[in-house]
Amino acid sequence: MTFIQSVLHQSPELALFLSLALGYWIGKFKFGSFQLGGVAGSLLAAVVISQVGVHIDSGIKAILFALFIYAVGFESGPQFFRSLGRQSLREISMAAVLALSGLVTVLVIARVFGLDKGLAAGLAAGGLTQSAIIGTAGSAIDKLGLSAEAAQTMQANVAIGYAVTYIFGSFGAIIVCVNLLQWFMKRDIREDAQQAEQAQLKGMRLYAADESSALPDIVGRVLRVTQTGLTVKAVENSGPVGTVTVERVRRGGAEIGVTGEMALEAGDLILLVGRRSAVVAQAGAIGKEEPHTGDMELVMVKRDVSIANPQYLNRPVAEIVATLSEGLRHGVYALALLRGGAPVPIRPDTVVLPGDLVTLFGASADLQRAAQSVGPVILPSDKTDFVFHGFGITVGLLIGLLVVRAGPVPITLGSGGGALLSGLLFGWWRSRRHTAGNLPTAASALMRDLGLAGFVAMVGLQSGQQAVHTILDQGLKLFLLGVLVTVIPLLIAMIVGRYVLRYDNVAVFAGALTGARSANPAFGEVLDKAGNNVPTVPFAITYALANVFLTLLGPLIIAFA
Repeated sequence: MTFIQSVLHQSPELALFLSLALGYWIGKFKFGSFQLGGVAGSLLAAVVISQVGVHIDSGIKAILFALFIYAVGFESGPQFFRSLGRQSLREISMAAVLALSGLVTVLVIARVFGLDKGLAAGLAAGGLTQSAIIGTAGSAIDKLGLSAEAAQTMQANVAIGYAVTYIFGSFGAIIVCVNLLQWFMKRDIREDAQQAEQAQLKGMRLYAADESSALPDIVGRVLRVTQTGLTVKAVENSGPVGTVTVERVRRGGAEIGVTGEMALEAGDLILLVGRRSAVVAQAGAIGKEEPHTGDMELVMVKRDVSIANPQYLNRPVAEIVATLSEGLRHGVYALALLRGGAPVPIRPDTVVLPGDLVTLFGASADLQRAAQSVGPVILPSDKTDFVFHGFGITVGLLIGLLVVRAGPVPITLGSGGGALLSGLLFGWWRSRRHTAGNLPTAASALMRDLGLAGFVAMVGLQSGQQAVHTILDQGLKLFLLGVLVTVIPLLIAMIVGRYVLRYDNVAVFAGALTGARSANPAFGEVLDKAGNNVPTVPFAITYALANVFLTLLGPLIIAFA
């Protein structure tokens, strides 16, 4: 044991990464349908490791959590701001219900079990995992007019209550918001998250990185011309505008330049590219399909282009297409339209808005010509824009330093709330100006996973030893009361959310519930179960409100306990 303490004293970061490794290993085990997951496993492993005595700087915890919550906000910013409005009243109600039920639970427990104001506030801070309650409760204690000794004792009780209950406050929220909520709703988070994502896509199919359609929309066919009297222009205009293009022509074994007025002769080989339906419909009227030949190959490219030209903005697609010159639209096909990171169906009546991103497909020269008219090309990159995101996190941390006073009560978002807000804003800005702020999916996933699991492990390493010692000294009473403070408000919010607020999608419900409890570890586990960002929008709304509502509980508990 002495050797282990010596090693961890010399290199305390070993404890952090050992907690992560053991935690994710523990989290893989299943007990029936119950599975801890990597986040809860990291917390449990960290509490065990903390018993040997580990001192690790709190600044690491703040950095890790800022990385996690900023990445979550950045990915969800566009959708978050689209979701604000009347439809967010349900999330506002959820945050209010949980805060109110938490206040009542703590006050009732304090009266029944004869707890003083300090212990009651500590139970709230730890059981609801809202550390800011310690500060607001401490300020309220200072104003009670007690003797210095009495005030100091009460302040110490706040810390004791917090230390005993905080670990289960984090761990219990994961169990309730992930496992118990799925059992209560009789639904699966991942399945509901996928359903919600499909609803947001309005029936469009979203393919994973390793997936593609067996029937792609754009196809190429090599045809041997059998009909006479055809010109390239006639072939290209025989169907709806811009649906097929003659890309190559070979005559007598030699390639010849393609022009619109060129007359096609019997025996010519042509490469016809276009929308599948148009190519299939027109191929028979041109000639006979030939097997693929290498000399008819043509490299096509796909590029995302930010629509910046004002002449294409705030107009429906049909109107835009009608005004395009034949030379500009020749050989260029729009595959997808993205708005705030979400696909939008390309229909004649679809209105193009500022910030929209169009995916164009065609030969390189054709795409370059089109992009010069439409806007800048957004090239795929595995490089993170550290200038953009460095400033983003900096702005978030600065926002977290701001304090607004409601009478004697200081209200602040803290570093976590500030980083979340900044992530939302910078993510929204990225969706409007695509030329800055690149954050590859893999980089974002690393920020989220390492940030959250590392933060939770830090909580266990810093608080685990004190919590266990306090429980041994004080008995299990405070710990069990903390369990009640953690579980009861969540159960009340679950019932109200299901039967009054009418949450029917468990992924959305879990996001709102974890945010209303500011249960960051639980939210990370929900996000992992969901497999997409569906829970993030309700979480972002309720989390921002919870940082205000739960912080206000401190002086209220001191006043009424």
